[in-house]
Amino acid sequence: MAKRIFTILTILFFVLFDFSFNSPLRSSPTVADTEQEPISIEYLSNDILSSDNFASFEKTVNHFIQYWRVAGASVAIAQEGKLVYAKGFGYADVENGVEMQPYNLLRVASVSKLITAAAVMKLVENGELSLNQKVFGEEGILDNPMYRNYIDKRVEDITVKNLLNHSAGWTTRWGDHLFMSQSIARQLNKDLPIDKDDIIEFTLGKRLHFTPGAYSSYVNFGYLVLERVIEKVTKQNYEAFVRQNIFKPIGVFDAFIAHNYDSLRYPLETRYYEVPEAEMIPAYDGSLTPVLKSRGGNDIRTLGAAGGWVLSSVSLAKFLIAIDLYSKETVLSKKSIRQLTEKEPGFQPLGWRSVLQNGSKWRTGSFAGTSALAVSQNNGLTFVFISNTSPWVGARFPHEVNRMMAKALHRVGTWPEINLFNPLANTDNFVEQYFENQCREIDNEAFTFSWALSEPSITNPS
Repeated sequence: MAKRIFTILTILFFVLFDFSFNSPLRSSPTVADTEQEPISIEYLSNDILSSDNFASFEKTVNHFIQYWRVAGASVAIAQEGKLVYAKGFGYADVENGVEMQPYNLLRVASVSKLITAAAVMKLVENGELSLNQKVFGEEGILDNPMYRNYIDKRVEDITVKNLLNHSAGWTTRWGDHLFMSQSIARQLNKDLPIDKDDIIEFTLGKRLHFTPGAYSSYVNFGYLVLERVIEKVTKQNYEAFVRQNIFKPIGVFDAFIAHNYDSLRYPLETRYYEVPEAEMIPAYDGSLTPVLKSRGGNDIRTLGAAGGWVLSSVSLAKFLIAIDLYSKETVLSKKSIRQLTEKEPGFQPLGWRSVLQNGSKWRTGSFAGTSALAVSQNNGLTFVFISNTSPWVGARFPHEVNRMMAKALHRVGTWPEINLFNPLANTDNFVEQYFENQCREIDNEAFTFSWALSEPSITNPS
């Protein structure tokens, strides 16, 4: 039997390897100024897991997304560092009837902050940055003349750690800096679209709401400044640095900073949906044609380090494992991981939204068209739930997801002895049956794409 499995998997490997170089998925979106960049993605299909053991779990998830009128959702679950479940629910593209698959890419909103925090800690452990290092002023990291036009002297006291734990002195009292581009453009007397430095110039032109380091007040703006800090220290584009130093070492190649318009979605990226009564608004770049917030109204690309990443639920789960203190292989040192999860009274953790007393951690993300929940439990279970829809409860939706997932996970008796991060190493019965069925389809010249081992040349819009 073992010999038969080896033969089947060997045949499948070479067929899929050949298929990946001729796949229609290698087509690229129509955008200007593109650059070729190799991508190696493991594509999972919903068909790979068909065990009755998941029937109650999937019934709970399906009922949940129907109740909340969610177009589609992607779920990935890992146990002790092994991917034991990955599946899409509903639709990635309602208009064209495309079902959600675990390999679809989705915006993850503020889960991006955890990715940015990991990038900062990588620089800290490399000795290129210090958490107590000042950011602004003549002795600050951002000592460029363009960042010195601040009117509040307390700005010079802001440290890297203040930016990470939301204690730098800003609040959303007068609005969220990254979602008020029209107001900022008007006050700066500039045309749309404004850029990140315009937002920084505008914000530094106002007084701080509180003294840096006094307490935490959750705000996106600090992570926009962290993006500039990373770029100044590394002399690299933020996205390029994170992909090279955080994602590439753990084998994640399907993570990018999102684009704003629906027409510029990456290959395999989902479409995004809002509540039926959502109003059309002017586009982020000043275009007169009204659009939905999720399809060009909000400037997701400018959110960048604060909320701009797009990737699959499987890759996000792999990232969570890579920053887990008890994982065998991590992208950060144990010291850095501990610093990310340290709790100080009155302050947010670094990157994470919450770290519980029992060691469990969670990170949420929400804006128009997106809701994401990433959780690392203290029992070795990691799960990710990302939807391409924003229900009417907005930022509260991830909490509804968490309650649902707690019930759904309780209904799974035992997790299979598999690791879908490494598909060819599995010999579990239903996975073995899946491979056998695929080989029969190959023999009948009716092979349906479900899992490509490499995707060497998808174009990555800059």
